[in-house]
Amino acid sequence: MGSTDMEPKWKQNKRWADKFTPLIKKIVGPLLLVETELTKEDALEATDLFILRARDMRIACRVRRYGFAEKYPDQFTVRSKLSTNTKTELTKILIDGYGDWFFYGHSNVNESGISPWWIIDLTALRGHMIRNNYNNKLKIDKDISNGDGTFFYAFHINSFPIEPSIVIASSMELCR
Repeated sequence: MGSTDMEPKWKQNKRWADKFTPLIKKIVGPLLLVETELTKEDALEATDLFILRARDMRIACRVRRYGFAEKYPDQFTVRSKLSTNTKTELTKILIDGYGDWFFYGHSNVNESGISPWWIIDLTALRGHMIRNNYNNKLKIDKDISNGDGTFFYAFHINSFPIEPSIVIASSMELCR
């Protein structure tokens, strides 16, 4: 038996997903910097770029294996329940209020790229959940079993109102 045979499934999945971190950084990084205009900052303060937000930003990341994008083209999923009763991302994001952005993407067939992908504004997501989900305006499939003791909520991105948008950036145009 190899070392991965003894390793828990979640560690194997984490190691697989972590190989996409450099690609995610290339996608997210430019969104955090904005160019200055020819203003006082540029002319007098030697400033050409601003960091979009001057505080720590917490970015959750999830990359799904190839094939799911075609099956579920307008969904992003968040782990909602574990057979171990460990706190899940759903609780951390929606109840505890952690996270600013959520990068959600799909691996390409040879695992060398990510497409499609979205960057979700978690503050906007929480706001829409408070305002719209109590009256079931959002399409959410709840507690979908993964067959391994893991359950997910599947959020249908196109069911969210256009304003304020939960999508900060995307590799594709959303269908509304």
